[in-house]
Amino acid sequence: ADGWARVTGQPGVAIVTAGPGLTDAVTGVATAWRANIPMVVIGGQAPRFFQDMGGLQDMAHVDLMKPITKWAVSVPHARRLGEYVASAFRVATTNVPGPVFLEMPLDLLFDNLEESEVVVPERSRTEAGVAPDPRYVERAFDLLRGAQRPVCLVGSQLFWSRRREAYAEFVRTFGMPIYVNGQARGSLDPEDPHWFLQTRKDALKRADVVLIFGTPLDFRIGYGRGSHINEAAKLIHVDLDGRELGKNRGCDVGIIGDTGLTMEALTGFARAARWMPELSRGWLGELRALEKQKWAALAPQLASDETPVNPLRLCAEVDRLLTPDTIVIGDGGDFVGSAANVLRPRGFGHWLDAGPLGTLGAGPGYAMAAKLASPKSDVIIMYGDGAFGLNMMEFEACIRQKINIVGVIGNDAAWTQILRGQVQMYGPDRTPACKLAPSRYDRMIEALGGHGEWVERPEHIRPALERALGAGKPALVNVRIGTSDFRKDAISV
Repeated sequence: ADGWARVTGQPGVAIVTAGPGLTDAVTGVATAWRANIPMVVIGGQAPRFFQDMGGLQDMAHVDLMKPITKWAVSVPHARRLGEYVASAFRVATTNVPGPVFLEMPLDLLFDNLEESEVVVPERSRTEAGVAPDPRYVERAFDLLRGAQRPVCLVGSQLFWSRRREAYAEFVRTFGMPIYVNGQARGSLDPEDPHWFLQTRKDALKRADVVLIFGTPLDFRIGYGRGSHINEAAKLIHVDLDGRELGKNRGCDVGIIGDTGLTMEALTGFARAARWMPELSRGWLGELRALEKQKWAALAPQLASDETPVNPLRLCAEVDRLLTPDTIVIGDGGDFVGSAANVLRPRGFGHWLDAGPLGTLGAGPGYAMAAKLASPKSDVIIMYGDGAFGLNMMEFEACIRQKINIVGVIGNDAAWTQILRGQVQMYGPDRTPACKLAPSRYDRMIEALGGHGEWVERPEHIRPALERALGAGKPALVNVRIGTSDFRKDAISV
């Protein structure tokens, strides 16, 4: 359901049984909650006349779900089903999107009603976005107009914007470097002169004005502190949730509003002033030169012939096969962190990962939803081997239902993201529970009826990927990778 929403832009629906069915769903719902994904979760409950008597799977579902949903409620009567379902979709999609939970006791199924007794509200949702206050937009424009080194960071709220078509003109009008995260990945073509990937930290440290759209100042950007964003920089923060404005770092201009509508409003002020960003063009050139240097520094690893395979070489081979229709899912820790810095999704919303909760094992569900929603697209999961082990049997569901996805495992036989931190803090001899075996997961997929590939040499990666993509069945490419110093300082807290 989460994956369906991320691919289609429409709320996903999950129906789970009571008790353990719902507790099993908690991590998935919490993942959607942190990532602001609209989702309607419907859960069962013991018949109301048996509640609190020790009935099968009877528990306080609503209380459990309240902290991780926008709304959690038990439907009181069958005649109100239409009303509650309509409200659930409205709440899930209004302002900041997120999951909701409807509990439906079993005896609702046995209420006998005339159809006329059930009210199904019409026009129960608006498509209107949250327009920004023009006074604050003008203040933001004044800061941008005076900037010498502006930087723009665009987050997931662009994907959910009612006016995201305003993005392209905003980028052209302001001419500033654009960095994206979350579901905004793929929103700009990698060949666009304003798109940057490798230099975000450098740009933010040197910027005099930072404009952030629809993403919080959380651990991903150092909580907005001086270690990641220039302390002297003016900060403009745009978000649907006013509670995020000024959180962790004060903002000079805080705008509550839809990302696309705010971009449109800023572009309108620039047009009215007949303003062109002459002063930022040299800045753009500086960052482009630095971006090229960063890619050049990575080139030896991206083209490495070493064995075990360098993880960056594996990511580079996958990147070469991406098309504007390819959907990529990241499901892992260290390996996916590398992939996010090498892979360049070519389509808007064509990179999916769990988001700030950091949930592992979400990949197969996302991939199934992506393939069902976009059957002509190649769907590739970039797996860490630890993450693959969490939900590997979902491949059986794909094989049985002919949902043809491709998994690519960076198999380094370790929980490497955790291993790195333990080695740095405690030394190489104190790394409990971090090692795995270099298992032949590909053989398991073959035993289930899928296509498997085992790769130990870099020159064999592309042929294996091409065979997997053309197999006509779910496939897994299991690549034995070595270590890389690319993420040697990557400890997320």
